[in-house]
Amino acid sequence: MSGGLLVAGTTSDAGKSVVTAGICRWLVRQGVKVAPFKGQNMSLNSFVTREGAEIGRAQAMQAQAARVEPSALMNPVLLKPGGDRSSQVVLLGRPVGELSARGYHGGRQQALFGTVVECLEELRATHDVVVCEGAGSPAEINLRRNDIVNMGVARAAGFPVLVVGDIDRGGVFAQFFGTTALLAPEDQALVAGYLVNKFRGDVTLLEPGLDMLYGLTGRRTFGVLPYAHGLGIDEEDGMGVPPARAEPGGRGDASPRGAAREPAAAPPVGEDVLRVAVCAVPLMSNFTDVDALAAEPGVVVRFADRPEELADADLVVVPGTRGTVRALAWLRERGLAGALARRAAEGRPVLGVCGGFQVLGERIEDDVESRAGSVEALGLLPVRVRFAPEKTLARPVGEALGERVEGYEIHHGVAEVLGGEPFLDGCRVGAVWGTHWHGSLESDGFRRAFLREVAAAAGRRFVPAPDTSFGALREEQLDRLGDLVEEHVDTEALWKLIESGPPGGLPFVPPGAP
Repeated sequence: MSGGLLVAGTTSDAGKSVVTAGICRWLVRQGVKVAPFKGQNMSLNSFVTREGAEIGRAQAMQAQAARVEPSALMNPVLLKPGGDRSSQVVLLGRPVGELSARGYHGGRQQALFGTVVECLEELRATHDVVVCEGAGSPAEINLRRNDIVNMGVARAAGFPVLVVGDIDRGGVFAQFFGTTALLAPEDQALVAGYLVNKFRGDVTLLEPGLDMLYGLTGRRTFGVLPYAHGLGIDEEDGMGVPPARAEPGGRGDASPRGAAREPAAAPPVGEDVLRVAVCAVPLMSNFTDVDALAAEPGVVVRFADRPEELADADLVVVPGTRGTVRALAWLRERGLAGALARRAAEGRPVLGVCGGFQVLGERIEDDVESRAGSVEALGLLPVRVRFAPEKTLARPVGEALGERVEGYEIHHGVAEVLGGEPFLDGCRVGAVWGTHWHGSLESDGFRRAFLREVAAAAGRRFVPAPDTSFGALREEQLDRLGDLVEEHVDTEALWKLIESGPPGGLPFVPPGAP
């Protein structure tokens, strides 16, 4: 067979990524060869495939759910937001330039549609089922003409569309109805029905509304997923509270202060917990690096944007960013640069990853990303960084603290290490570490060794759990998603939809697209 489905959403962060992953895991457990797909993704959370291609981390996570190797085919267009309302365009895993939102939506986007369809068809030729994820809402009528990720993909492939709505936000019935009613007749004919996400309470109280929704739209609801806690699954950008960043179209900078990566439920093995503060720099990228820390019993991870919030932290992490020079200025403006310098002088642990590593160095030469030229950095590590036009995309393997480490690299900055103790591709001076390697803390032995060093430097009686496997925890989470689909979705009807396509005779819901 060559079936498929497009999972759309009434809004951004309605749950499309996790629902897509859950359907992929459910299908693969039925013996179906399935692949995820998202034609265009806007995210600062990215991943490097084994062939050296950059794709969204959400699609890499969905590939893991489907038990297949991530590929550039699964996310042919990736937009990485930067400054001045522009984004870096990554095509088939490689950066091809910077475009403003107006420039991209004004013509470049539609020019990529052929590539998107070709990638989808290649996946369909090698898999039984392709589960596509949409972006934002399919009812963004100002963008429909050049759409290459929602109804444009569904119409090109003839795929049925399942619309997901987040009932925890409220107004889900209006969202379902309005989304359908704002689509053109040809698009409405593909919308097979709805899926309610994040429901709390007695589902029988919801059923009369679902019946009325069917009466209004002629479309059924395929399931009601309960609110599930503790799903540390990679999404596009979301942390529950938006990170400090700016995107094309203009959400501006927002503070994630107080947001936390949900900790493991188990108590600490030793006498103390270990407190980790993550500097919430602008255009923060790959903050999922700290998920492996949050998975450790007794490790508490929080995001911070004030110097006083670093004072009682046992470890401060300066994460990756798509705006290294901008992040450096932000650290100084907020007083965090001074707090980091005091920590280093006192021998208190700091870890810089990728862009965070670069700001801890002595000097940055940037004529590529910010075009700021020569900029003095924080001077906590003997490193000088020069930004190169070519992006480094790699999957390195090495050793640190006596343990094997795997990671991935995504950066324009080239580091010249002038001293210190070698640490992965970077260095260590005292209790300050820096590396370009994302994902290194997912290597269990290395993470435990690193946390022992941090605890000793911080004077904490913290002991890493001897048996925490981040990979096993991730598999458990993906299985939970598969369980949610299997237990709370009409899987017989969903299978028929995937296999047979959009049901015939679906009524038109006026007024349709203007």
